[in-house]
Amino acid sequence: MRRFHGTRLLGLASASALALLAAGGASAQEAGTLTLGEGLDAALEESDARDDLGAPYDSYTVTLAAGQRFEVEMRSDDFDAYLELYGADMQEPVAVDDDGAGDGTDARLRYTADADGLYTVRARAFSEGAFGVYNLIARERPPAPPAPEPGALALGQSVESVIDDADPVDDQDVAYDAYRFSADQGERMIVLLTSDAFDAYLQVGRMTDGGFEELAFNDDDGETLNSRLVFAAPARGDYIIRARPLSASESGAYTLSLQPAPPPPQAKRLNLGDSLTGTIDADTPLNDEGYRAHLYRFDGREGQRIDIRLEAEDFDTYLVLYRDDGTPPTRLDDNDDSDGTNSRLTRTLEVSGPYLIEVRGFSQTVEGDYTLSLAEIAPERPPELIAFGAIQEGVIDDQDPLDGQDRNYDSFRFTGVGGNRVQIIARSGDFDTFLRIGTAEGEFEALATDDDGLGEGTDSRLNFTIPEDGDYVIRLSPLSQDNEGLYSIELIDRGPAPAPGSMLIGATARGTLTEADAAAGDGSYFDAYRIHAKEGETLVITMVSNAFDAFVIVGREKDGDGIEVLASDDDGLSDTHARLEWEVPDDGVYIIRAGSYGQSETGAYALKVERKP
Repeated sequence: MRRFHGTRLLGLASASALALLAAGGASAQEAGTLTLGEGLDAALEESDARDDLGAPYDSYTVTLAAGQRFEVEMRSDDFDAYLELYGADMQEPVAVDDDGAGDGTDARLRYTADADGLYTVRARAFSEGAFGVYNLIARERPPAPPAPEPGALALGQSVESVIDDADPVDDQDVAYDAYRFSADQGERMIVLLTSDAFDAYLQVGRMTDGGFEELAFNDDDGETLNSRLVFAAPARGDYIIRARPLSASESGAYTLSLQPAPPPPQAKRLNLGDSLTGTIDADTPLNDEGYRAHLYRFDGREGQRIDIRLEAEDFDTYLVLYRDDGTPPTRLDDNDDSDGTNSRLTRTLEVSGPYLIEVRGFSQTVEGDYTLSLAEIAPERPPELIAFGAIQEGVIDDQDPLDGQDRNYDSFRFTGVGGNRVQIIARSGDFDTFLRIGTAEGEFEALATDDDGLGEGTDSRLNFTIPEDGDYVIRLSPLSQDNEGLYSIELIDRGPAPAPGSMLIGATARGTLTEADAAAGDGSYFDAYRIHAKEGETLVITMVSNAFDAFVIVGREKDGDGIEVLASDDDGLSDTHARLEWEVPDDGVYIIRAGSYGQSETGAYALKVERKP
């Protein structure tokens, strides 16, 4: 950040990483202060702090009271401005804006504070490589206009109106218009909001204890920015429609329509082994989510394994499986993208009884022909027990069961201890191996996967920390269909993750990443260090390595060996060295992870933690 009425702050420039670390870092960037009604000129520079995506940003704090409405504008002729607003915890932005000023590249963020406190504005460019001069100004906004009585809208009517600054705003500070309508219990209707001026957003609800209770909403119909919502009234009474833009920065003309909805889809009979064709078009019934849909009912038995396939050339398909046990039925599973625009579900049925298959498109207004098939397939083979430390050999061939991507696989079962780490290595000279791990309960769902973790082309290495005591299943398959051949698999118990070491602020730790170290979910190794820090102080954390791409994280411990990430950096010092400036939110103990950005990288590093002068 360069302010033109202050001192320019310089970042680090390096020739030798370890030498620079020994010499110490340059001054850390301070967060500026925003005063409502006063503007400032500044600049984004190479030396500025960077977010998790590598985009440089400047930080400014502003003190707000609960219920206070304010806006901040960022204008620049050099780049597309982008604003983020964070609460005191600095975890996720409470509001963002790109083009709210309405001039294409300038930003205007509006927000109503939900609590007293210090908020932080991040000013940056929309693209991570942009730099240049900008102007920033924050203002207090007047109180929101009182909400008028909703207008009346009858079934079969349409209304045209405009969203502007004279309208009331909701809890997200977005202007809206409200309309009241009456409905009988179970009555279905279509609410359609169209606009060429803004991204439409629809809400249907009712007034409860003086406040709006949302019952249903829709953002878009899957193909346009208009909103289309099917609503079934849960009881006889009055309901409220709110018509609004998606974001606070949008406004303009719109058309709102309330029309009777066609009856919901009625289930047709489908038997195991059947294959049929159908057509989705404008006359197709609508489900409760507003999608054109067909329903098919079949009878299944406990333990039976089924394979449902939906194929279409004209639209992107979507399959949903329900157990037909009431109104509404119990949703069990869904699939969108088994193969391109086709969908496929394989499942072992938990109970005997009737089931429903819903056939629809990924968006609400698709049209075209489809083919649906339902088949019974061989039950899953019980997973083979695998022992820690043993290397087992096997073969993948067409006698093995198929997964949802038509890949033959073998499965292995073991008992894991919560908090322990396991490593699974699969090798094959005949096919590109693919590893997955999941719990042994219910339908298999991968908790972690690996393709090329060994970095040797076709072999896999999956590092995984067991979340809780229990049985787990490993699936080994080729990466793609129609591959088979010999393989070997090894299960290694790596024990609990190493406990974090202790580190004093002002010290330098020198270490080496190895395969024995803790591993993140992406397979990258790290060492952890525990530090004591005080609220309000800014720490400069620098990590350099000539062996791998350094990546540093600071956070709090949670869930055993997990971490709540508060800040991170990859390339803040150079392309491969990290430098992070971080303001401590509270007195306490924090964890620094010194790791690699890439999977399975090892080697020596140096880590330095110092207070900002």
